[in-house]
Amino acid sequence: MDEVLNKLFQMHEKTLVLIAAYDGFDRLRYANAAFRSAFFIEPEETPFWSELMRRNFQARRGTIIRDPDFEAWLISTQSRRGKVGFRAFETDLFDGRWLLMTETVNSDGWMLCIANDITGLRADERSVRQDRDFAMKAAHTDELTGVANRRFVMARVDDMLQRRDAKDAVLGCLGVLDIDSFKSVNDRFGHQVGDVILRDFARRIHGLVRRTDCFGRVGGEEFVLVMPGTSLEEAELIVGRMLAVVRSARPLVERADFSYTFSAGIAAGRPGDIAASLYAQADKALYSAKLAGRNRIHVAGSLLGRSAVGG
Repeated sequence: MDEVLNKLFQMHEKTLVLIAAYDGFDRLRYANAAFRSAFFIEPEETPFWSELMRRNFQARRGTIIRDPDFEAWLISTQSRRGKVGFRAFETDLFDGRWLLMTETVNSDGWMLCIANDITGLRADERSVRQDRDFAMKAAHTDELTGVANRRFVMARVDDMLQRRDAKDAVLGCLGVLDIDSFKSVNDRFGHQVGDVILRDFARRIHGLVRRTDCFGRVGGEEFVLVMPGTSLEEAELIVGRMLAVVRSARPLVERADFSYTFSAGIAAGRPGDIAASLYAQADKALYSAKLAGRNRIHVAGSLLGRSAVGG
């Protein structure tokens, strides 16, 4: 077996095909010579994907990112990256190459990336496929906040409930997050400020989302967090950290004393559940959190909501 692995490694290092592997935290754990060359990675480096993209964007090398707002592009891209078992897309590099890239994701979150140079294809054919990729991205993205939209995030709920590799009775958890007293924010400060709060909330929560999870806006001030392979206890800890981060936020420069909170309901998905019923359980738990005073988590089936884990 060692001989086979050595041969594979040697072949990977010599091939012109770009090959890389990222772990569940989106840190690069392996990249062959072709991949390292295309994205300017030193042999012993293991950067996070976001760090790699940010430094290449600043240096105008590697992947061409046409959005001038890198952070907005990053949120939008990470909202879809690694959320499905397989996807294929095309991208162009500053050096003039056009790549067809595939991402294959294991149940533990590890991702295999393979890219082939398709520069030789006709430019008009590439343009048609790029337009298709942009349209698909738009169809899965919430326009205001840049995170996944209802269609994409609810499809991930279905994926979680259809898992066949679960080792226990819980397939994962669904959290429904709702900004507290949001109507009063709009009434008091106007919808423009309300939009600022929505974007601030999405950005702060997204920064705490694991790559194996999926976070999206399903409408108004309501968001959903899909956590495959996660127990209720783990899910509550994750959302508890989010509560603490949002509590400390001061998003309005002209109103330094303004703060806001959110409430959350969490439910566990089990074999036989369907997305609609699981969402209803989490939504009912959210309602209980609101009735209990807001600014807290309620777990479906529990008697009490908590203002924060450890808080």
